[in-house]
Amino acid sequence: MKIIVPMAGIGSRLRPHTLTVPKPLTVIAGKTIVQRLVENIASVLQDPIEEIAFIIGPVAKGFPANTQQDLLAIAEELGAKGSVYVQEEALGTAHAIYCAKESLSGPCIVAYADTLFKADFTLDVNADGAIWVKQVADPSAFGVVKLQDGIITDFVEKPKDFVSDLAIIGVYYFKNGDKLLEEIQYLIDNDLKENGEYQITNVLESLKQQGAQFIPGKVDAWMDCGKKDPTVDTNKQILIFEEEAGANLVSEDVVLENSKIIQPCYIGKNVILKDSTIGPHVSIGAGSTIENATIVNSLIQKNVQISNAKLDNAMIGNHAKYNGNFTSVSIGDYTELI
Repeated sequence: MKIIVPMAGIGSRLRPHTLTVPKPLTVIAGKTIVQRLVENIASVLQDPIEEIAFIIGPVAKGFPANTQQDLLAIAEELGAKGSVYVQEEALGTAHAIYCAKESLSGPCIVAYADTLFKADFTLDVNADGAIWVKQVADPSAFGVVKLQDGIITDFVEKPKDFVSDLAIIGVYYFKNGDKLLEEIQYLIDNDLKENGEYQITNVLESLKQQGAQFIPGKVDAWMDCGKKDPTVDTNKQILIFEEEAGANLVSEDVVLENSKIIQPCYIGKNVILKDSTIGPHVSIGAGSTIENATIVNSLIQKNVQISNAKLDNAMIGNHAKYNGNFTSVSIGDYTELI
């Protein structure tokens, strides 16, 4: 099994946090979004992962030079070969997959790296394909699928009238990666675009018309990392899941001086807490110092200094310094409010 991860978007909705770190490499509860994504996929696969192919954007569009090294390390940790491709121009979801054409063969998962999920099902690898879906309250904001006898019959983009409440979350299984590549190649060779881009939905429809049967892969939780507030909420949900699984996310070397931690929380290595109350639902990256602060429901990255603060629903980037009484903030890397 191969996993193809298109992640070339610049993550403009999550700025300033994506000015120096690509959105999929944003750390949530101690792990990057993309690492959690491939781990979630691995948990529902029966077959071993042969290769993980990442499609990133160019350095000129905000992807640091060390991005490739970080991604290869994620693949290695899962015992898979890592490959990194660059999408030089944003030409759509199908085009992003096409950039990894050298890795498109055999059974594969395609997963767009701007979402996380929690699932408890086993993927049927004998099916032609599968599309991960989640039941939602307002399907008009999403692409949805219609089902008949457990088979997907239609793909409907942002329906104005109710047709289904099963939203497509952006994770797909294809039994035949070669056929997937063939269909994308057809789009590109014939310049078949929608709104100036090559879309994966056109590929799915073409495969379906040729007889391919897609089944739904239903997930229990679908977590968005597109903007600041949903990302902070995703951090909260992951901490709750980790606590339920019995994980201890507090580093053994954390320094507690007249401070307490209210679980669930993630506290990285070499963190110093002085005269502070942390939690619940807080992640603090390694090397950070928190003094005279009360922090709940917040996501704080590495090497941050916070003092005299009361924070709720906050997201603070790496190397930031914050001293104040604001309660809902979004602070990017190397920012100082003192």
